[in-house]
Amino acid sequence: MAKLLGTAQAGTMESSDLLITLSPGTVGNGIQMTLESPMKIQYGDQIQAAVKAALTEFALADVTVDINDKGALDCTIQARVRTAVERAGLEG
Repeated sequence: MAKLLGTAQAGTMESSDLLITLSPGTVGNGIQMTLESPMKIQYGDQIQAAVKAALTEFALADVTVDINDKGALDCTIQARVRTAVERAGLEG
């Protein structure tokens, strides 16, 4: 399993985007997410699934994720996660 080296953000607070912050998590806690979104009731599970799918591409398991969504599509979500991971750096 890979580990994040630091904390990083990607995205904006503009409409149809999201701001995501990734931080190294406590070992054994898995992926811990907080989600702020006007579409949380309708699409919250889908947003979290898109983030989790992007994180598993990097074999990340213990990560703290803060998401502030403004209506981003899945492709945007995945791009923002990848950018934040690259900015934070990986170990392992």
